[in-house]
Amino acid sequence: MNAIVMKRAFEACGSEVSKVALAPRTAVSPRIEAYLRNRTEDGPILVVDRSIVRDNYLTFARALPDTRVFYAVKANPAPEILEMLTQLGSCFDCASIGEIEMVLAAGATADRISFGNTIKKERDIAKAFDKGIRLFAVDCEAEVEKVARAAPGSKVFCRILCDGAGADWPLSRKFGCAPEMAPRVLELAHMLGLKAHGISFHVGSQQANPEMWDGALASAAGIFREMAERGIVLGMVNLGGGFPTKYLKEIPGVESYGSAIFRSLRKHFGNRIPETIIEPGRGMVGNAGVIESEVVLVSKKADDDHLRWVYLDIGKFHGLAETMDEAIRYPIRTPRDGSAVGPCVLAGPTCDSVDVMYEKLPYDLPFSLEIGDRVLIEGTGAYTTTYSSRDFNGMPGLTQVVI
Repeated sequence: MNAIVMKRAFEACGSEVSKVALAPRTAVSPRIEAYLRNRTEDGPILVVDRSIVRDNYLTFARALPDTRVFYAVKANPAPEILEMLTQLGSCFDCASIGEIEMVLAAGATADRISFGNTIKKERDIAKAFDKGIRLFAVDCEAEVEKVARAAPGSKVFCRILCDGAGADWPLSRKFGCAPEMAPRVLELAHMLGLKAHGISFHVGSQQANPEMWDGALASAAGIFREMAERGIVLGMVNLGGGFPTKYLKEIPGVESYGSAIFRSLRKHFGNRIPETIIEPGRGMVGNAGVIESEVVLVSKKADDDHLRWVYLDIGKFHGLAETMDEAIRYPIRTPRDGSAVGPCVLAGPTCDSVDVMYEKLPYDLPFSLEIGDRVLIEGTGAYTTTYSSRDFNGMPGLTQVVI
């Protein structure tokens, strides 16, 4: 990164910018650099460059040209992002009435919204239906019955369980049903007057293997055939999310995912490829955001301890929840990069013992890192502000600026 961005931190510790050699990293947006260079406010802040989000959307659209993009709003529901994606033609995957209202306020029409959460209060289904939503996710008979009562005649798609191998953040069995159960769920929807529309799945968040969609598509094709034998024609496959953003490890490009998915669609559906949609969240906004944080304390637990503890003014409770089990390891840039490094335990500022990000696998940071230094936590555009608590330990939630 351009050293001038970190000038305040260098000046605070008495270093001369010209004498600091920064380690090469992925380029940070010049727009973010400029904003942070002129920032005067205290506290951690997430800065998101909407031009990167725009480029990501266009990349998804090109990689899967016959697939509709439903942005996963939960990743980052900033109004500026929703408004821009609406103008670009994106559709939206919403997890709650609150998200549906945000998307409608951004100018999207109801026909571009999916209520994609399989766990919904019946009164929320009714509210969504009143707002014009006609596409709902289900994964069991009880949810189908709720949709049939509250949103008669709507389209439903059944989510199936999927192997999340290869994902940094594999999903649990909380969502989805066994593939062999899906035909029964969809047949009930048909019997109750709903439109049995299709199948959905999720191959795990931050999925590094583009081939992981193949098995799920094989299961989906089997369900399509079984439903046809029952006289019910399905029309859609929701390919879910899982498209990664770059953290410390290299990842395949979106084009690789598009090619692999299309090959699997042809393999399992032949010339009768159904309508497809994708739900990118992290892959849409993750690399568009950078958090600037301050080093609050650097210490050791014993004189002979080789590990330093580095405490930041942000932790698990104020935006970095995805460091849970050290699943997501964010790139961290410091004003001391280029000097000798050593292992650190990285922790947050709260009076809670679980507010530790990296301890099982310590993080290498410069020995010269000092209290007051500003560090940049990269790839933080997704699942940070939405995970941030409000007023835990009297600390405000993570501030976000979209530029």
